[in-house]
Amino acid sequence: MNHFVAIDHIGIAVTDIDEAVAFYGVTFGVHEWERIELPERAMRVAVARYGESAVELIAPTSADAAFAKYLAEKGPGMHHIAYRVTDINASLADLKAQGLRLIDEAPRPGLHGTLVAFIHPKATMGTLIELVQHV
Repeated sequence: MNHFVAIDHIGIAVTDIDEAVAFYGVTFGVHEWERIELPERAMRVAVARYGESAVELIAPTSADAAFAKYLAEKGPGMHHIAYRVTDINASLADLKAQGLRLIDEAPRPGLHGTLVAFIHPKATMGTLIELVQHV
């Protein structure tokens, strides 16, 4: 079963959203960012679209953010790659049946009305993978 339809986005962990947005503007000419505050997740996000894909800059606003420990240990850089799927429930069921270690056994709400679920990097050769279904 081919699960992936497209690369939805690449998530990049940063320590400072404003600094990262400024860097992308000066270095790559990327000036159109959607900024999203997620206080319930203790993080701030900036999203730049490139056709059907996006870059998602993610910064913690406190040590309680899900990826704050990751950022403290590994430093800024690519955090995850997100693949678009057509049926996230079917994809999760198939991956679970294959014995893959899932972080999310059921989809949860993501940005822009999506459903998302993460696959543990130990099950995917070291890369945190996010599945995204646009609904």
